[in-house]
Amino acid sequence: MFLEQGRMPRLELPTDRYAAIYAIGDVHGCHDSLLALEEKIRLDAEALDGRKLIVMLGDYIDRGPRSATVLYHLTASPPAGFDRICLRGNHDDAFLDYLEGDPAGDWFLDHGAMETMASYGVELASAGPVTGSNHKLRELVRSAVPSSHLEFLRALPVMLTIGGDVFVHAGIRPGRPLVDQTDEDLMWIRRSFLDLGPGLPVRVVHGHSPMRQAHVGADRVSLDTHCHKTGRLTAARFHQGDVVIFDTAAG
Repeated sequence: MFLEQGRMPRLELPTDRYAAIYAIGDVHGCHDSLLALEEKIRLDAEALDGRKLIVMLGDYIDRGPRSATVLYHLTASPPAGFDRICLRGNHDDAFLDYLEGDPAGDWFLDHGAMETMASYGVELASAGPVTGSNHKLRELVRSAVPSSHLEFLRALPVMLTIGGDVFVHAGIRPGRPLVDQTDEDLMWIRRSFLDLGPGLPVRVVHGHSPMRQAHVGADRVSLDTHCHKTGRLTAARFHQGDVVIFDTAAG
């Protein structure tokens, strides 16, 4: 792992550390779907010798009903036989900003905050308006979020590189060397990346831009299938050069 001054953590792992890698798209509070997908992954991995890695591509909270439960799950141990790396999504980043009083976090309030607050048991009816200037509401949310969740959010890296595969939440700035990618692009970029691709000799595995079905291409694998609307949470298995897609309806 390396962390440059003023930048969020980025990770790099050797290609031979894991027998298989499973990447999971945007969860958005869909805890039941996450459990069901993990069970599919666990059963699939039984046929593969060696340790496996689960890479979570970010956006664990907002919009779905059980954001707090998802974070409790991700701060606990991964399934037996697996390691797990969780990347930072733009929703996770905005939630952390809100909790820490950064005005940039006010974006969170208009993008699924009500469901996230409710999942922590915050009584919104008595908290006043859902605005950045409502300090009572912010304090209520802060007091409801356990310190383990704050520590988890603060530690989330924004990029994982394994050989020629780059795992991020949103994508990369086309043609820009990986070392020069900004945190903002890795968590927020959309149109230019989707239109042009990475523009580098890498394959980018990402979520962030919802699609009806996963996209698997030579330079891009997209795994956000709008779970909070469709009930479908999607994963990709990377093993011996092949990509296999798994998805599940909410259970």
